[in-house]
Amino acid sequence: MRTSVLPDGDWDEIVRDFRWEIPRGFTIHHVCNTRWAETDPDRLAIIDVPEGGERQLWTHRRLKEASDRLASALAAWGVQKGDRVAVLLPQRAEVMVAHLAALKLGAIVLPLFTLFGEEALAFRLSDSAAKVVVTDDEGVAKLAGLELPALEQIVTVGSAPGAESLAGILATCPPLEEPAELGPEDPAVLIYTSGTTGPPKGALHAHRFLIGHLPCVELSLGGLPRDGDVGWSPADWAWIGALMDLAMPCLYFGIPLVAQRMRKFDAAAAWRLMVEEGVSVAFLPPTALKLMRQVPVPEVHRLRAVNTGGESLAPDLLDWGDRVVGAAFNELYGQTECNLVVCSAAHKGVRRLGAIGRAVPGHRVAVLSPEGVAMAPGEVGEICVKAPDPVMFLGYWNRPEKTAEKFLGDWLRTGDLGRMDADGYVTFVARDDDVITSAGYRIGPTEIENCLTGDPDVVMAAAVGVPDPERTEVVKAFVVLRDGAAREGIEARLIARVRERVSPHVAPRMVEVVESLPMTATGKIMRRALRETG
Repeated sequence: MRTSVLPDGDWDEIVRDFRWEIPRGFTIHHVCNTRWAETDPDRLAIIDVPEGGERQLWTHRRLKEASDRLASALAAWGVQKGDRVAVLLPQRAEVMVAHLAALKLGAIVLPLFTLFGEEALAFRLSDSAAKVVVTDDEGVAKLAGLELPALEQIVTVGSAPGAESLAGILATCPPLEEPAELGPEDPAVLIYTSGTTGPPKGALHAHRFLIGHLPCVELSLGGLPRDGDVGWSPADWAWIGALMDLAMPCLYFGIPLVAQRMRKFDAAAAWRLMVEEGVSVAFLPPTALKLMRQVPVPEVHRLRAVNTGGESLAPDLLDWGDRVVGAAFNELYGQTECNLVVCSAAHKGVRRLGAIGRAVPGHRVAVLSPEGVAMAPGEVGEICVKAPDPVMFLGYWNRPEKTAEKFLGDWLRTGDLGRMDADGYVTFVARDDDVITSAGYRIGPTEIENCLTGDPDVVMAAAVGVPDPERTEVVKAFVVLRDGAAREGIEARLIARVRERVSPHVAPRMVEVVESLPMTATGKIMRRALRETG
């Protein structure tokens, strides 16, 4: 079965000959599982390797049967086309079971980080009005105290009281008879942004957005599929980077996907896993690569290509990949609303130090002035993507005004500054002033600040990124305390508050108490001034 989406040839020939082909009945669940279950049912889909647990092999037949039965249960609970089904699980096969089951009914999948605390979960589940959550016993405990009027059912990969057991569902429910009639424009996935310019916004994507990712993934991973390929990423599948830069494309291309939850990334353990499971292609965020460089590279491994994104790669990392690892590291660029539109592809001769890469075939990328005029080669402007584009979002969930603000005519505005040279190579220059990039994650200050000001002793708060040699940036918070508030222990308490209520990966590493915050004439916090003072 041909799965390549690209014509043959060098980069320029591919650009010349490429055309988007989107079948009328295209759906993610069909191309990622059903067609394989029908034509090659014993093809390996997922290698589930839990830490300290029993390794399990999931064929496409098993994946389809499980997702059919969960879909039947969801339908019996009244889940219909357009309803939201949240997935709050670490990396494991059941994540894909839940995705496929919801999609078969025409429901919209809401991926959620297991690191999220109660406030972060409550906002996303309430804003989306999710009807069902598929989680584990840890997730059930987190959800127990939340007021979620729309939530009707919790399914657990465990045995927590008050939730339906997934094991029981798979053992007793009949399979779904027929999936819903859907097409490429039907909504499929709702992924919330990091809240860089206000509260997090839900970016709603259609089934077609998988097709939009495939050219970049195929190019950045050195040509897919190749016989014997196995894929893995340590990143959480709730992040669009791990989900759509590797996990779903692996299923599409028929490549076995390794699943393992790493509660804390361990570079030596990552190398061991890749050797033991024969991983040949991977999505590894730059922070993971930096840590992996600190430990010995195994003498024998199968890693041949890595795609990476979230922050720029230093030249020494590229050199280490080429010279020591023997695997091409290719950068990716995109964002939650419009992912994977620029990349490098070393095997096609498209990789240049200091640049992200070139616009992926099929995507039109330009660097524009605030008025929408193309900048001259080498001049800095805003990186923009021309609509329509299959990878582009349908819009922000229930926020049409924010959707409109995202566009300048037919161009989607990324908010990132860059420049393009005469050969079409894009160089990332800067991001929106308020975005913090830490370990590959784009972190917005709003949720952090709201959590901090929820403390009775905090009057005002601002969160900024400060340089860090390992993580690019870490979060630092500045707070103004109420009169009479005790300062002793305040830093540890506030860090713990954000860690527990929002997420450990956005928690400040430092909290500085200040008498006041720099403000504009209109009352907005001047975060740039705070970054400059450190």
